[in-house]
Amino acid sequence: MTEAPILRVKPEQISITPRISGRIAVVGTPNSGKSSLFNRLTGLRQRTANFPGVTVEKKIGRLAVAGQALQLSDLPGIYSLSPTSLDERIAVEALLGLMGRSEKPTALLAVVDASRLQQGLYLLRQLLELELPVMVALTMTDVAARKGISVDAEALSRELNGISVFPVVGTTGAGMDALIKALPALTQAKPAPVESAWAELSQLAAEIADKVPSVTRVEVERALVDRHGPLGVEICDLLGSEVTADMDRQATQRLGGEPLLAQEARRGHQWARTLSDRVQSSSPPLKRLGARLEQWFSQPFPATLGFLVVMLVVFQAVFAWATPVMDLIDAGTGAVGGWIEGLLPEGMLTSFLVDGVIAGVGSVVIFLPQILILFLFIIVLEDSGFLARSAFLMDRLMRGLGLSGQSVIPLISSFACAVPAVMATRVIPTRRERLATIMAAPFMTCSARLPVYALLIGAFVPVQQVGWFNLQGLILFGLYLLGIGGGVVTALIVNRLLLTGARSQFSMSLPDFRRPNWRTVLVQLLGRAKVFLRRAGTVIFAVAVVIWALAYFPRADIASPLAAASEEQSNLAAAAQLEQSLLGRAGKLVEPVFEPLGWDWRVSAAVIAGFPAREVVVAVLGTIYAVGDEASEERLSERLKSATWPDGRPVFTLPMVIGLLIFYAWCLQCAATVAVIKRETNSWRWPAFSWLYMTAVGYLGALAAFQLGS
Repeated sequence: MTEAPILRVKPEQISITPRISGRIAVVGTPNSGKSSLFNRLTGLRQRTANFPGVTVEKKIGRLAVAGQALQLSDLPGIYSLSPTSLDERIAVEALLGLMGRSEKPTALLAVVDASRLQQGLYLLRQLLELELPVMVALTMTDVAARKGISVDAEALSRELNGISVFPVVGTTGAGMDALIKALPALTQAKPAPVESAWAELSQLAAEIADKVPSVTRVEVERALVDRHGPLGVEICDLLGSEVTADMDRQATQRLGGEPLLAQEARRGHQWARTLSDRVQSSSPPLKRLGARLEQWFSQPFPATLGFLVVMLVVFQAVFAWATPVMDLIDAGTGAVGGWIEGLLPEGMLTSFLVDGVIAGVGSVVIFLPQILILFLFIIVLEDSGFLARSAFLMDRLMRGLGLSGQSVIPLISSFACAVPAVMATRVIPTRRERLATIMAAPFMTCSARLPVYALLIGAFVPVQQVGWFNLQGLILFGLYLLGIGGGVVTALIVNRLLLTGARSQFSMSLPDFRRPNWRTVLVQLLGRAKVFLRRAGTVIFAVAVVIWALAYFPRADIASPLAAASEEQSNLAAAAQLEQSLLGRAGKLVEPVFEPLGWDWRVSAAVIAGFPAREVVVAVLGTIYAVGDEASEERLSERLKSATWPDGRPVFTLPMVIGLLIFYAWCLQCAATVAVIKRETNSWRWPAFSWLYMTAVGYLGALAAFQLGS
């Protein structure tokens, strides 16, 4: 037998990716510096995903240290293990292992804000009872120092039975090296012995858990404390009706008649207050200009004025600053399309690449500047503490509409584009307000509606003064008000008729103003861009290709518009092709449906073609009316004015135009928005409802305008 040759490999040629040696959950209260710390630890080695079966996001990152690969999860911020919102509930379920074994962490990195020590210690007390290894990252130590607060980390560690406590500053990276070096040992450590804060509760929970092997003592404690909350109901379903009834009876007998949630809160806060007094000392705060500005902006009038100025800047930025970049992307896709047209012979392949693939990719990428600018502002405002204060300031006004104070920025952003606005609803903590905001956002007049408004108003609304105002300007202003009214009514309908359950109470701890961490801003910004391009972009591209196919097939039996042909002949050939294509036939098929609105097949076909993006309607009308897909507004306006029905009646009458404007003000004609709603709700039910509802509302509005006006 011949011996196999020995393969000699140099050590530097071997690349081994270490296996995950532990799953560490980064958990803490909102605005405690948790995300900044997570981004410091993982950098760009992170990805965004959804928890199984829900729309709540989680960030998962990897940290390689000392030959080990650690998986870190940035859970949504929570104040306690008794959740009040969907995000908090999912975070608690992940900590308890109710999301599945793969979601349960093997260790916890508890983030405690040194400037709000008692609040962080209250949550830490509950985390210690999860019987998992715990390490404490004491953040915001720089903010605490400016307030004159000093926390003795070594004393805190001793009080916590030897649990490691590392003071860190997420924005500058101070203290991070020591924390990173200690993390591998955390995954191998044993849970620290912790005496229960409520011995009677723990004993009763242990007795009940012994009867049902599928639940743990901690889970039974959560069910006992928050019996009628969503998490308590879920755990009681696992226990069964008989065990649950016995649990309720014993809880009343052994734990007293006072609500258990109130008893636990009182005991927990007493423990946290006592511990913070032992390890925390105070001195006169440092006098600084920022503190005076912070105090000034906490007053109602300056805060409102500052909010309006910031919103004006955000709105202007998303609406105007993105335009040059969007024009550049549009010109770039057009140049690539022209280059391919000159390179390949005329035919189906060329049309597919130019009008399908290139145009489809362009329809996705063109939204990216608006998304990046909007999220840049949102991330900076959130990281600086301004967003939380704005939400608190506007909450009373928005509550009258059934929304939350955190709905303000997404709704205002919708005036630029509904796509980033729907994505911006992630800052809203409760499902009810978030869905209501998502349903209301597409009604706001986005920039894509403006080309249609400009064409129709310029062509059919006379230029005349009404007092101090121009009639065309008043019509445009009225369309904006129409969109706002539709959004307000929709929010009320969704809240009162479609979404059940008690409305959430808006409570939050106002963070201090602080300088944003630009590394964190960049990481989050890139993450949002990848999410949009990877998920929403695929749907938008697919719809664009489908529309191309509908307009291309079947081919007309007419002479091809050759290069030597005149522009007029080319335009007539393109119009004839579109008329007998599947898109044109679809327009003729649905013409009876839209005839009560005063639309002929050409308008109907343009509306169908405009589903991927409203702004393409002008180009489609230019093709249908044989003036070219890049026709000037004046030339197209003249063709629209001269368009007639077969009996000679004009198509574009003033009542019909007003109805068409109302239809575009209320109808959801944007595949990007539909795709993002699906992405954000993790279901096709809500985007389907939104599309059908807005189409019906737009249809009825156009019908009323045409019939009454005629």
